[in-house]
Amino acid sequence: MAKMLWSRVTRTYDLLVVGLLFLAGAMIAVAFAMIIVDVTLRTLGVSPPSFTTATVEYALLYITMFVAPHLVRNKSHVFIDAVVTRLPDLARRAAEKVTYCLAIAASLIFAYIAFGLLVEAIQSGDLEERGVEVPLWLLYWPVPLGFALVAVEFARYLFGADSMYTGRTQAGGSV
Repeated sequence: MAKMLWSRVTRTYDLLVVGLLFLAGAMIAVAFAMIIVDVTLRTLGVSPPSFTTATVEYALLYITMFVAPHLVRNKSHVFIDAVVTRLPDLARRAAEKVTYCLAIAASLIFAYIAFGLLVEAIQSGDLEERGVEVPLWLLYWPVPLGFALVAVEFARYLFGADSMYTGRTQAGGSV
């Protein structure tokens, strides 16, 4: 029973990560179209919508936070492995575990701080007033979500058999 429940939790989590990835892809397409329309209108001497720049900037934050967990999962994020991969096996594994723990801690700290800012923005009811008025909390909510999911992804490396540095499982098989 517990195994079936855990399977559902992991499947739901995986759907969340992939869903956020596809949502980010759609946001990129919409932002691209908005920029094309904005530039075209400016070129034609027509005043473009005032919300385009702010909306695209907000979308960049969402895209970054929505894609981050998938990047960590697929080892597509930026990391330096020049030293770790040259260490003896036992030292390499220890260095990896320390790195994962530091990454989890940093991600959770960022998530915690961003969550505090989100709660504060919800309570204050403040608005972000640029090309479009939006509640300030709308700018904060993807940040704690993204960093919390990044922490989960690093925890998968910490407790799983996969190694972020070698591209192989620690048992020596292919990923």
